[in-house]
Amino acid sequence: MSEEKKVILVTGSCGRIGANVVKKLGNEYRMVGFELLKAFYASANEELVPCDLSSDESVHQALTHIRNFYGNHLSAVIHLAAYYSFSHPESELYNKITVEGTRRLLRGLQGFNIEQFIFSSTMLVHAPCQPGQKINEEWPLDPTWGYPRSKVETEKVIHEERGEIPTRILRVSGVYDNECHSIPISNQIKRIYENQMNAHLFAGDVTHGADFIHMEDLVDAIVACIQKNKELPEEVTMLIGEGNTFSYDYLQRRISQLLTGKEISTHSLPKTLAKLGAWVESSTPFIKSEFIQPWMIDLADEHYDLDISRAKQLLSWEPQHSLDKTLPTMIQDLQQDPIAWYQKNGLHMPGKIKEKCAHVHK
Repeated sequence: MSEEKKVILVTGSCGRIGANVVKKLGNEYRMVGFELLKAFYASANEELVPCDLSSDESVHQALTHIRNFYGNHLSAVIHLAAYYSFSHPESELYNKITVEGTRRLLRGLQGFNIEQFIFSSTMLVHAPCQPGQKINEEWPLDPTWGYPRSKVETEKVIHEERGEIPTRILRVSGVYDNECHSIPISNQIKRIYENQMNAHLFAGDVTHGADFIHMEDLVDAIVACIQKNKELPEEVTMLIGEGNTFSYDYLQRRISQLLTGKEISTHSLPKTLAKLGAWVESSTPFIKSEFIQPWMIDLADEHYDLDISRAKQLLSWEPQHSLDKTLPTMIQDLQQDPIAWYQKNGLHMPGKIKEKCAHVHK
């Protein structure tokens, strides 16, 4: 009889990161996913267990199911479930789901034998830096809105509630893949593709930018945590990104060159004027609201450039992709089937663009 596979629990297993983690690890481990509702799109090598992290009863029932069917030993708990929204900077759900949901989960896990607890945090817990500086794990914490603030609070909860469970906190940069699936990047591409007037404007310093990470590299970092578990400290925090930040201006010129063969010119716009424009767009009836909301303007030119040397050293891991080299694949995917690309990235396609695409594909 073959040896029984070890069990890994993934919260938020049907999300983009979770689904890729399950796919990567599914052949070697028995994968169990916690999701808010029983889903019909679980992979063949995963069992989904309904679990509402905001409910004591739901978490208790889900963990009881794990114990009854899989026993007390888990090779890893990969905790990805969290609340996230660009619609508003603050929400009570950040505390209810992300912070207290994690506390509830960790308290329930104390009766298990768990080899490690991996938590997906964000680089945005840190204060931004200036070009030429690098953010490491000791860089000051200064979250400026609800999402990163909830991650800081959750990191504290993990330290307080972990007991004897080894923990790995991964502060992850912006995630993308070959089809894009990054809200900031896809919206930047959309503005240039549609030749919008605001494609030439930026509320802040165009020499600033943010770090990103390809989905495959992020998943590989999580897998490396599992493989290197016994070599890692009991508690460790690591920044996970590419460690190579491209400015907003560079991305503007790179994207426009790939789309049109010409480089776009980008002009800095005063923040007060940018806020007014964003407010008008988001408040005008019968007009599809743009991604950029007024509250985002103050954060637009925050600069994040990561020092990922700790992750490289501890995990023997290094990113195999770069945003710069992946942009041509994203743009090619857009140009081959614009309607499908808009749909995959959750973007609204203006009628005139849709008509043009339909005419071309006749």
